[in-house]
Amino acid sequence: MTLLANDLKLDVTPLSGAIGAEIRGVDLRDPLDDATIRAIRDVWLDRKVVFFPGQDLDPDQHLRFAAQFGEPTEGHPVIPGIDSHPEVFEIDYTASRELYASYGDISTRYRGIHWHTDVTFVARPPMGSILRAVVVPPSGGDTLFSNQQAAFEGLSPALQAFLSTLTAVHDGQAQFKGVFDRVGEGKWEGATLSKLEPVEHPVVRTHPETGAKVLFVNPGFTSHIKGLERPESDALLAFLYEHSVQPEYTVRYHWQQGTIGFWDNRATQHAVAGDFGEQHRVIQRVTLRGDAPV
Repeated sequence: MTLLANDLKLDVTPLSGAIGAEIRGVDLRDPLDDATIRAIRDVWLDRKVVFFPGQDLDPDQHLRFAAQFGEPTEGHPVIPGIDSHPEVFEIDYTASRELYASYGDISTRYRGIHWHTDVTFVARPPMGSILRAVVVPPSGGDTLFSNQQAAFEGLSPALQAFLSTLTAVHDGQAQFKGVFDRVGEGKWEGATLSKLEPVEHPVVRTHPETGAKVLFVNPGFTSHIKGLERPESDALLAFLYEHSVQPEYTVRYHWQQGTIGFWDNRATQHAVAGDFGEQHRVIQRVTLRGDAPV
C-alpha cells in the first residue's frame, strides 16, 4: 500500500508489518523544506528504517542531507573517514576483506556482518546512520533490519519488568583490536581514542523521542549483563538475541546503486548477508551524534 505523508507528495510504501519503508517523491540532492523534513522524520520514527531509491548523492550531498536530521559525527571511532570527508565512513568489502576479517565476532566467514547495533561500545552511541549504496552486487549483499521496540513488546510483562532492572556491558575491544593495531588511534565526538574501554547501558532503554521501551543489547558488542553469573548472562543474552531477530520483527532489503538508507540506531539491529561471494560491494555511511541511553 502506498501512503501519502502529511498531505505532501511523499510516497511511502511499508516493506513489512513491523519495520521498513521506501520513500519516493523527494529529491535528496536539494535542501528539504521544514514540512518535508518533519514528514520524513515521522515515517522514520514509526518504521525505524527508511530507504530512498535512485538518489545518487555525492559525499557533499550525502552529508548535507544527513545534517538536516542531526549532527554528523565521525563515521566510526576506529576506522578513518574518506579523504576530505572525515564524517563519511566507507566499507569496500572487496578491497578491505583482510581488514574486516580482524573484526572477530561481528564478521562471518562469508564476508557478511552479523546482527549488531552500531557503535554501542561508546558512552553515547549514534542516533542514526545514513547509508549510501555506492557499488551493489547484482545478487546478494542484502541488509536485514530488526525492530527492537517490537521485540521488547513481544516479551511477557514479567520478563519486560525484569529486563528493565538490568544493565549490560558493551565492549568493542575484541572486535576492533586488529584495526587499532593498524591505524594506531581513533576519534569519536572530537576526542582521540588510544583504546576502547567497556561502557554500561541499560538492557532496556527509553527512546528519547517516542518514549517507547526498546531492547538495547546486541551480539556484536554486548559482553555480559551485570549482576548475573556469567552462565546466567550468556543464557539470557542468547535468548534475547534469538528472540529479537525473529522474522516478524525484521525486513530484508536489496539495495540498488544510489539508494539511501536511514535507520534509527536507538531502536534497531541490522546485519549484512554475506552471500555475495567475490562480487564487489561498497557502501558509505554518515553517522548522527546520539545520546547516553537511559
